[in-house]
This record gives sequence, structure tokens and C-alpha cells, in this order.
Amino acid sequence: MIESIVSAAVAVITGGAVLTSRLHSRIMELDKRIDQVELGMATSYVAKTDFEKMLDRVEDHMIRIEDKLDALADTRFRQINQ
Repeated sequence: MIESIVSAAVAVITGGAVLTSRLHSRIMELDKRIDQVELGMATSYVAKTDFEKMLDRVEDHMIRIEDKLDALADTRFRQINQ
């Protein structure tokens, strides 16, 4: 009777150790993946001032395009009404 209890206790302890080991390895794997994401974000980070400069340039180009389209629409409208 005692042998079966000892065997069951050893099996439970071994099973707990295996589960703990697997859980620990998965946590470590997840930690490594998070570190890779953080590193990727840090290497491709753009400063706010640089972003604002680029956004201003894009906005200036869009304004120029709008002006050209307005001028083109005005000339087409004049041609139709003449």
C-alpha cells in the first residue's frame, strides 16, 4: 500500500516538475519574442520632429497639387463657357 502511495506521489511531483519546466520555457520564448519586437520598434523609431517635417513636406506637395488642379479646372470651365 505504501509503495503505491510513494509511486503516485513521485508521479505527481514529476508531472508537476515537467509542467513547470514547460511553462517556464514557453514564458522564456515569449519573453524573447517580446524583446525582438521591442528591438524592431527601437531600430525603426522616427523622432516626432522628423515626422512633423516630413508631414509638412507632404502637405506642401498636396497644396501644390490642389492649386494645379484648381487652375486646370478653371481653364476647362472657361473653355466650356466661351
